[in-house]
Amino acid sequence: MWIADNWKDYEVLDTSGGEKLERWGDFLLIRPDPQVIWNTPRRNPGWKKCDGHYHRSAKGGGEWEFFGLPREWSIGYRDLTFRLKPFSFKHTGLFPEQAVNWDWFSGLIREAGRPVKILNLFAYTGGATLAAARAGAAVTHVDASKGMVSWARENAAASGLSQAPVRWLVDDCVKFAERELRRGSRYDGIIMDPPSYGRGPKGEIWKMEENIFSLLELTAQLLSDNALFFLLNSYTTGLQPAVLRYLLGVCVAGRLGGQVEAGEIGLPVAANGLILPCGAAGRWTRR
Repeated sequence: MWIADNWKDYEVLDTSGGEKLERWGDFLLIRPDPQVIWNTPRRNPGWKKCDGHYHRSAKGGGEWEFFGLPREWSIGYRDLTFRLKPFSFKHTGLFPEQAVNWDWFSGLIREAGRPVKILNLFAYTGGATLAAARAGAAVTHVDASKGMVSWARENAAASGLSQAPVRWLVDDCVKFAERELRRGSRYDGIIMDPPSYGRGPKGEIWKMEENIFSLLELTAQLLSDNALFFLLNSYTTGLQPAVLRYLLGVCVAGRLGGQVEAGEIGLPVAANGLILPCGAAGRWTRR
């Protein structure tokens, strides 16, 4: 398992009864987590003194309950700053477990010793984009949501990266990749964090299990001859790390050689030192 254990402004304090107690900077949140199937004593006082609690509905979805939580606040990771705000379906605009991937590919970019071009698809609020840009890469950031791209640009400004070489694009990721292939564009690294289900800006439907293989076949062709890495993330139930390893092995390593590894990503839990699983990642590297 790859563990995001370098945070100072974020931590999972405790987990119990389908929920996790988290510290986001100066604020405590309680959010549901489907992996927390145990019901252990809630000894941390934060369970009773939280600033925000997302209550899941038995009918699906849910709603926030606030206890003095501001509408927006910021936390930092290394030399990056992220603006947070609670919004639909329990999210805050950041997935802290992805920091372990940021550190991994940032090292590859810095070690390359040459100009590096990165493509970030389904790029959300830009955590991976900012990490790659801070490491020295030129990044193409693509997401179908105009609001998410605007949020990512706000994070870039907060991190002092407004002038970094980033292309901010609101587009359907599949159609963009198809156009890039026709244009002959090539990238030294590709980051992909596709949703289990989603819609493009014109109503295009995306389903992970049905569409990911064809997208990987397509985007593998966008890798340069000296490509550094390909990162595929998954939060889709049923897509185990071995599946991601197989997909990258067939679509990327089968074409370019190199090495593929895959595993769960997770966050340490302060209460007991155990690791909370938070999805899976597959990594391809040239060497």
